[in-house]
Amino acid sequence: MKTILIAGGGTGGHVFPGLAVARALRDVADVTIVFVGSPRGLENRIVPTHGYVLELLRVEPMKGGGPARAARGAFVASTAMRQAARLIRRLRPSAILSVGGYAAGPVALAGAIARVPLAILEPNSTLGLANRLVAPFASRAYVAWSDTARHFRGDKVRMFGVPLRAGFEPDAYTVTPGVRRLLVLGGSQGARALNDRVPPAIARVAAALGEVHVVHQTGHERAASVASAYAKAGLRSVTVVPFIDDVAAQIARADLVVARAGAVTVAEITAIGRASVLVPFPHAAADHQAKNALSLASLGAAVCVRQEAADEVRLATELSWLFGNDARRVGMARTAREHGHPSAALHVALDLLALAGIVQRPASRPVSKAAS
Repeated sequence: MKTILIAGGGTGGHVFPGLAVARALRDVADVTIVFVGSPRGLENRIVPTHGYVLELLRVEPMKGGGPARAARGAFVASTAMRQAARLIRRLRPSAILSVGGYAAGPVALAGAIARVPLAILEPNSTLGLANRLVAPFASRAYVAWSDTARHFRGDKVRMFGVPLRAGFEPDAYTVTPGVRRLLVLGGSQGARALNDRVPPAIARVAAALGEVHVVHQTGHERAASVASAYAKAGLRSVTVVPFIDDVAAQIARADLVVARAGAVTVAEITAIGRASVLVPFPHAAADHQAKNALSLASLGAAVCVRQEAADEVRLATELSWLFGNDARRVGMARTAREHGHPSAALHVALDLLALAGIVQRPASRPVSKAAS
């Protein structure tokens, strides 16, 4: 059985799209999938629970921390390159998919030297460091934004969107009169700014418009303090959880979403189709979350509020306006849905199989041609 390597990780924005592609690959072909990551990344905890083999490379960041960190990072990277080369020789993959993150670079470069077909998956509107370094060696670039596509020759680009796990299907939004349902997503680790500022903002909205039903994902170890903040504000129709397993179901139930603007979160919201208020993480690499949010806001599908401006008054103002304007909320949801890519994982998987020379199972269902 032929093998495909999925290299990289670190954060959910790298790991979850890779897992979505892996699931789609196994749905349509007989193929062995091996992930390659680092011991410090989220993949170390998540990937094995999904039943995939995870190979680990010792890699460290080279950016930040001045010359000392850069020198140490370069030394560790050279060691990782040797590890990656041995891994390529042992597994003899038919293709490599770089999803970005620290481990992606050494594996992709080692694979390129061994003439293994390389594909890049870049969910964000800004090309990440690892993918930027290996871009010249890539035969494919799977992207979600035109800003990212310009870094590659046109014949390499496939604008398929961000691969998502199963369950993120378009859902036509309808208004339930007198009901206001809000979903708060701070990413898999939560977001301190949203945890601190959303509860008092909702108290203002509830005082002006009436009861708001809230589901709030806080991140681990923060649920108790956030639940206390809602209770002190006198809000009772609130569910506070560290992590939401079925994000798709919660987005589909919501009238409005408040969230960070990571590529996966934006893709999940648009795949289903909901209005959102996006507060991008201000320290994201190359400010890519702000670019993601502004791109969606320019379409009329979201409101982007920079974190420095997102105090409880501003958040309450935006939420009150959207909860009080059904037509606007419906229009934003429709626009978001029109720009979603719920089948991205399958399209990436099929194209990657072709690049690897792996035949799709005859029983696999056909798919409509995606934009390229």
